[in-house]
Amino acid sequence: MDEARRVAIRDRLAGVARAALGAEHRLTGVSQLRGGSKKGVYRLTFDDDSTAIVYIWDAAENYWPTAQIDDAENHANPFSHASGLDLFEAAHRRLDALGVRTPRIHLADRSRSHYPADIAVVEDVPGATLEALLQQDPEGAKVPLSRLADALGAMQRHQGAGFGKVALIDNGGISQGHSCEQVVLDRALDDLAEAASRDTRIAGGRDRLEDTVRGLAETVRPRSEYGLIHGELGPDHVLVDRHGHPVLIDIEGLMFFDIEWEHAFLRLRFGEHYRRLRRSGLDEQRLTFYTLAMRLSLVAGPLRLLDGDFPDRDAMMGIAEHNLQQALAFLRQVYLASRLVTRRG
Repeated sequence: MDEARRVAIRDRLAGVARAALGAEHRLTGVSQLRGGSKKGVYRLTFDDDSTAIVYIWDAAENYWPTAQIDDAENHANPFSHASGLDLFEAAHRRLDALGVRTPRIHLADRSRSHYPADIAVVEDVPGATLEALLQQDPEGAKVPLSRLADALGAMQRHQGAGFGKVALIDNGGISQGHSCEQVVLDRALDDLAEAASRDTRIAGGRDRLEDTVRGLAETVRPRSEYGLIHGELGPDHVLVDRHGHPVLIDIEGLMFFDIEWEHAFLRLRFGEHYRRLRRSGLDEQRLTFYTLAMRLSLVAGPLRLLDGDFPDRDAMMGIAEHNLQQALAFLRQVYLASRLVTRRG
């Protein structure tokens, strides 16, 4: 971020800070935090050394292509661009009611009287992310992981009247699509088409990948129970407070859905540590289907993001490449399994 923009943001956020925390806290510093792609995330520092975090939902802070940003208002699509103050507030209320820790809200404002965009000022949770703790102190991460498993259990036992974003369901809305598996299939086919248009390796296996995706979808039995899921819960989206409690962030995508969608992502992101989060009774066929769909999403999405000026390009390209390789490896496994069955027949 250039210095002129940094100063402009700091000056504008002085009024936000006063509205959120009172005039007795004088703003002395503003620093942008890395990692966000849909909203601006800044740490506010005050003259008494206290801090807070401000979220800014502004097109200037959103690195995704314009077409996807415009889709953010389509809450009827469970997988539409999950960004905005209304989604954040609805998710925060639901998690708070369940006793699932998220940063406390000091101010949520959509009036544009303090800043020319929707904003929220929240607690700055002291401590590392769970991702950092797992890398630096795996033994010390055991308690937060156990508590995260408890929080996930409470969420997944909490049933919705239908599937879709919490803000939509809370307002009596109905999502597009007649089932979670159909919504995932439609998205997976779109992601496959987009990934194939961007990478020749996916293009070369597109027909077999499409047959595999459709075949996996056909094995999934209908279901009408939907648990509460974060939707993108990696260890980087979990803070650990000074008491060892997990604190969920980036919650705008919170929705009622098949819990296997959450577990597909958890398994990919937590790796060997996933065993502490695993839940019994998961539908393994649904989980296999969702895992491949997730891989395709994690190829197409990062490549789409790189069409713009997202700064951490190497990391995003690494995500796309890793998941591309995993999707093709899955395809090879399916091929070898079919050959084995043919030989035995």
